[in-house]
Amino acid sequence: MTTPRRWVLAQLDFLVGDIPGNAEKILQAADRACQQLGAELIIFPELALTGYPPEDLLLRPSLRVRVDQALAMLAEKLPAIDVILGYPERQDDGAVYNVSALISGGRVQQVYRKKQLPNYQVFDEKRYFTPGHETVVADYKGLHLGLTVCEDIWNPEPARSAALAGADVIININASPYHIGKQQERMDVLRARAKENQVPIVYVNMVGGQDELVFDGGSCVVDASGQTTALASRFGEELVLLNVRGGGDAPLTLNGDIQAMPDEDEVIYQALVTGVRDYVNKNRFPSVVLGLSGGIDSALTLAVAVDALGPERVRAVMMPFRYTSKMSLEDAEQEARTLGVQYDVVPIEPMYEAFLQSLSPLFDGLPPDTTEENLQARIRGVLLMSLSNKTGALVLTTGNKSEMAVGYSTLYGDMAGGFDVLKDVYKTRVYQLARYRNRDGEVIPERVITRPPSAELRPDQKDQDSLPDYDVLDAILQRYIEGDESAAAIIADGFEPETVHRVLRLVDINEYKRRQAPIGVRITARGFGRDRRYPITSGWAPGD
Repeated sequence: MTTPRRWVLAQLDFLVGDIPGNAEKILQAADRACQQLGAELIIFPELALTGYPPEDLLLRPSLRVRVDQALAMLAEKLPAIDVILGYPERQDDGAVYNVSALISGGRVQQVYRKKQLPNYQVFDEKRYFTPGHETVVADYKGLHLGLTVCEDIWNPEPARSAALAGADVIININASPYHIGKQQERMDVLRARAKENQVPIVYVNMVGGQDELVFDGGSCVVDASGQTTALASRFGEELVLLNVRGGGDAPLTLNGDIQAMPDEDEVIYQALVTGVRDYVNKNRFPSVVLGLSGGIDSALTLAVAVDALGPERVRAVMMPFRYTSKMSLEDAEQEARTLGVQYDVVPIEPMYEAFLQSLSPLFDGLPPDTTEENLQARIRGVLLMSLSNKTGALVLTTGNKSEMAVGYSTLYGDMAGGFDVLKDVYKTRVYQLARYRNRDGEVIPERVITRPPSAELRPDQKDQDSLPDYDVLDAILQRYIEGDESAAAIIADGFEPETVHRVLRLVDINEYKRRQAPIGVRITARGFGRDRRYPITSGWAPGD
C-alpha cells in the first residue's frame, strides 16, 4: 500500500481585526503541521486572516494594506507546506471578495471568490462583499481541489459546478457559528452535497467566541457516499490530521480520527463557557463580578464563569434586603464556597432607606408599587458597576431569555453590566443545564433547582405571580420568537388565548429594554440582537 499523503485541518480561534496576530498564529500552525505532523497541506477556516465577522472593519481603507502585508509575511516565512487560506480580497475598483486561496511555493496560486453570500440570521455579507462567479478547481499534486467557502456548500450550485469541472474533492472553509442542532444541520447538508456529486467534502470550521457569536468547530470529512471519515472535537482548537490516499484512477479517501458527538446539554454548556472565556480574555478584562442571589440563574452563571476563567478571576456579591430569605443567603454562600470564588455580602437596606428618604417629597401621595421593587435592583446595579469601575472586573448579568423576552428585568438594575451569560437560554433550559453541571457532584444546591423561582423583591414573591408557568411561557416564546408564528397559530396549537396575547404583547412592548441590554452568548437560531431586529416604535399587531 502506498504511503498516504498528510493534510491538516486547522480548527483554530482567531481574534477579529488582529491581522498580524492571526498571521502569526497561521504561521505557527503551519510550522507544527509541517515539522511535527509531516503534512504537505494545511487548510484554514474562512476569513482566518481577519477573524469572523470583521463587520465594518471591511470598509476601512487600510484593510488591503494590512492583508497584503500579512500575505507577504506568510509567503516569506511559511515552511515547506502548502496552505489553503481564507481572507478578504480588495480590488482596485473597491470590490471586496471573500476568498479561499491556495498558497504554494511562496505565492498565491489560485483564488476562489465566494459565490453565495448569506444575508439572514446573524449574517450580513451582502453589505460588505461582492459575489464571485467563477468555479475554481485547483491542480494540486495530481489532484483537483474544488475550492468553496462556507455558504457555498448550503447551495447545490457551487459544489455541482466544481464536480462538473473535475474536482476530486471539495474543500469548504467555514466560519459557521453555533446554535442548537447546528452540527446535525451541517452534516445533513454535507452528506447531501457529497452524494449528489459523488465527491468527498472536506469541511473546516473555526472555534471561539466573538461578541455574542460562538464558533464550535466540528470540522469533518465526508466521503462520496456521505459517510463521515473524520470528525474534530467541538469548541476546542485542534490540528486534525488526515491520511489521504488514491486520486487519479483510484478512489480518493481522506481519513482521520472521529470524535464522539457530545449530548445537547454538554454542547450548550461548552458554548456558554467558550463565549464567556473569549469575551473576557479577548477584551482583556482581568476578572468578572456578579450578583449572587441564591437563585438558579445567578448560580448557573457563577458556575459557567468559574469553568471559563477559574475561581481566582471570579467574584460573587450577595446584596441582601429585608425580603431576602435565609435559604437564599445559605445557598449563595454554599455556591461561592463550593466553587472557591471571592464572596462578599453587602446589605442594601441602608442605601434603600436613604433613597426613599430623598424621594419621599417627590413620591408624596403616591402608593407603593413596582418602583420600590425596581429601586432594590438598581441599588444592586450601582454596587456592581462601582466594583467594576474600581477593579476593572466585567459585570456579568444573570437574566435568561424568558425574562429578556417579556421584560421581567429592571433597566439599570439587574440589566446593568457588560455581558449576559444566559441571555439566549430559556428558563426551562436553565434548569436542564443546572442538572448537567451537577452531574459529577453538587455545585448548585438541589433546593435552588427545585424551589419556586422568585426575584425576592416583595414578601412571598414568586415569578409565577406575574408570568405563566415557564413550561408554558417558553413554549409560546419559542413559537413566536424563533418560529415567527402568529397569535392565531399558537392558539391553534392548544394554548390559552388570553395567555398567548398577554405574552406576545409583553414581548413586543419590551423591545426598548432589550435594545439597552448587554450582549450575551447566542445558542438558539434566533437570539435577541443580531438575529431578531424589530422596531421599538411599531403599530404591528401579532394576531395574524
